Amino acid sequence: MNILAVGAHPDDIEFGCGGTLIKFAEKGHKIFMLIMTFGEQGGKAGIRQKEQEDAGKLIGVHGIFWGKYKDTFLAGGRELIGKIEDVIAEVRPAFIFCSFPDDTHQDHRHLAQAVISATRYIKNVLFYEGPTSQNFDPHVYVDISAILEKKMAALQAHRSQVMKTNIGSLSIIELAASTANFRGIQGRVQYAEAFQPARLFISI
Repeated sequence: MNILAVGAHPDDIEFGCGGTLIKFAEKGHKIFMLIMTFGEQGGKAGIRQKEQEDAGKLIGVHGIFWGKYKDTFLAGGRELIGKIEDVIAEVRPAFIFCSFPDDTHQDHRHLAQAVISATRYIKNVLFYEGPTSQNFDPHVYVDISAILEKKMAALQAHRSQVMKTNIGSLSIIELAASTANFRGIQGRVQYAEAFQPARLFISI
């Protein structure tokens, strides 16, 4: 299968569904990413792009698409929807992952709303959580216990962002591990990633 993960900024995808993507890649599926901005409000665009490419190699990503929108100014509407639709037409994904619509960061909110429209004919669309998600109530879990260190390595590849959580001295690695442990407890495993589906088809 082809799998498409969509994020507003470099490292959003690694936090939300990096482990799940690693498991898909290990099974031989092709992973693609669509990153809408270079995250230049959090660091130099060139550095953040390189970090994303390094993280993608660790995950096993087949290709990365860049939206090239301005960080923190991602606006919903026809243009953004069309950009996502173009990538969907090229990748033809069986699964799409995107940030959750209820989020305190406007880029995440606007991206999720555009994805809802752009994926109206896609069978499997799941929203992942991030550090700024709100009211996230997951119903789908993926056990990442066996590959947690690989997920953390992919996050660590975003070297310029590791300590930029704005939560005291808490690193993004610690935050991601705590989140995975909490979702694992909910799913009755050690570590998990959790998703709230827009749609999820079960093959029988």
